[in-house]
Amino acid sequence: MKLDILSLSPAMATPAVTPLVLVVDDNDIQLNLLSSSLGRWGYEVITATSGVAALALCADRLPDLVLCSWIMPGMSALDFCRAFRELSEDQYGYFILLMTEQERGEVARALNAGADDFLICPVSDLELRARIMVGERILAMQRELTQKNRLITETLGVLQKVQGLIDKDLLEAKKLQQSLLRERYRAMPGGTLSMMLRSAGHVGGDLVGYFPVRPGVVGLFGLDVSGHGISSALMTARLAGYLSATTPDQNLALTLLPDGSYAARPPGEVIEELNDLVLNEMDTEHYFTLMLAIADLTTGEVTVAQAGHPHPALLRSDGMVEQAGAGGFPVGLLAGVRFEQYKLQLAPGDRLLILSDGVTECPDPGGEMLGEDGLARMLGELRRFSGPALLSALVWKLSEFAGRRDFPDDVSGILLEYLGDS
Repeated sequence: MKLDILSLSPAMATPAVTPLVLVVDDNDIQLNLLSSSLGRWGYEVITATSGVAALALCADRLPDLVLCSWIMPGMSALDFCRAFRELSEDQYGYFILLMTEQERGEVARALNAGADDFLICPVSDLELRARIMVGERILAMQRELTQKNRLITETLGVLQKVQGLIDKDLLEAKKLQQSLLRERYRAMPGGTLSMMLRSAGHVGGDLVGYFPVRPGVVGLFGLDVSGHGISSALMTARLAGYLSATTPDQNLALTLLPDGSYAARPPGEVIEELNDLVLNEMDTEHYFTLMLAIADLTTGEVTVAQAGHPHPALLRSDGMVEQAGAGGFPVGLLAGVRFEQYKLQLAPGDRLLILSDGVTECPDPGGEMLGEDGLARMLGELRRFSGPALLSALVWKLSEFAGRRDFPDDVSGILLEYLGDS
């Protein structure tokens, strides 16, 4: 669908239209004098001798300006002015009352009734023409404002249509991004995996996932691309391909063995390759944090490399919470950075949580971040939960801490629960 906003731009100036002036006066002499003067000045003039007759003319064709005598038979000048205003809601008309010196005290009532100006009779041609020209200027400004308001309204309508299309595309993009997280729960011999992904906006820069290495060994990762929105999401989708579970031949964390099976590469070495790849082959200003772990579910040994991602949280079976790691430098900022790896030892019943900084850096209503200590307390309170219920309860506690259901940053996590030989 093509929407041409340029087509809404104001048209070329239209030729000037001769203003129509309605003169209302039951005095034939004054009526003829005013009509004659206005005609000489180039105005189109119509006349009426009463308010009722004037309203009939207005219903047929609304005048641009009105000159109305204060004293008229039947309908008063004030009643006619009010009725005229009701007729001219969409097209403004300039209303001038003709009054005598004795009627000057009625000016406030006249203005309150909707009159724009007044003239004291007898009226000189010089003053009459000056007041009529003032009315023309005001009408010109009023009509220009009306035209601009109409343009704004039309433009707003187009922008709303464009926003609707963008929202529709973003909704589809969110569905595609969520599809990168193919499974939220996976049971395997020796352990289970649970995953969550909540974007702060339509789409975000977080991703968690896993990939099988060989029977009993699985790779885990959590990454967080800088920034928010579509560009971060596109970067995330590209990185997901480098740690793919469905195409192991393209997974940088795996190496093909001579017998056709795969083995895990050292996580630190993988992150170093990703760092070089981002700096040398990707034209982007984005960088990202990453935690890559290889977990052996037969022994409970986990090899971890950390690139600026928050420390992993280790929930021991006795309820203790441990958070430690090498920290490391984000990927895609500096060339030649070395990423060290370390090992964690899980015992049956232990749980390993890899969370994005949207959790630890979540602020409360006063702006104080949760931090690692706050996370440890929160996990201690949730120690009886397991699997997807633990992640859901963590999000609930986080929203309670933040005092809001939506978070300022993406929140993601992957949970490994080690069962051992049981």
